Amino acid sequence: MSQESNREPSLELATLGGGCFWCLDAVYAQLQGVQKVVSGYAGGTVPNPTYEQVCSGNTGHAEVAQITFDPNVVSFREILEIFFTIHDPTSLNRQGADIGTQYRSAIFYHDEDQQRVAEALIDELDGAHIWPDPIVTEVTPFRIWYEAEDYHQDYYKYNSQQPYCQVVISPKVAKFRKKFAKKLKQT
Repeated sequence: MSQESNREPSLELATLGGGCFWCLDAVYAQLQGVQKVVSGYAGGTVPNPTYEQVCSGNTGHAEVAQITFDPNVVSFREILEIFFTIHDPTSLNRQGADIGTQYRSAIFYHDEDQQRVAEALIDELDGAHIWPDPIVTEVTPFRIWYEAEDYHQDYYKYNSQQPYCQVVISPKVAKFRKKFAKKLKQT
């Protein structure tokens, strides 16, 4: 359990829920300025939940990725622009075949600036009518999060040939890499 992850003073945190945390981790791990991505659970009421408990939908938690990033390299707004590109923010409590409140679209902001940026971007995107339905992404203060079990960390990196990864995650990674090619980490 951690209120805030250990981070250098110049680094910031973003905590995002956009369906399965494996998808978010796979994308943000490739983004310039991202120092670390950790899969976990936020927004619920049960202390120290397990994956099985969260999957039941009874804990109130969302699967999230907590992203440690350097705002001098990538801004919080850019983090969110990618977020809104790689998942459907108009689908309430589901992403594709993943259904339940644990898969909700959520931004758990860490300060008032993040709240302001998130709300302004949602208003901007809704106003642009990019999707036929309004954005349902919740913008909620960050309170506490729990790191997911070890086997969830870097899941796509170690399991990219698994069917779920091939069918669900790989297309999101490809979309990200195409649209944000200039923002990819140099390997």
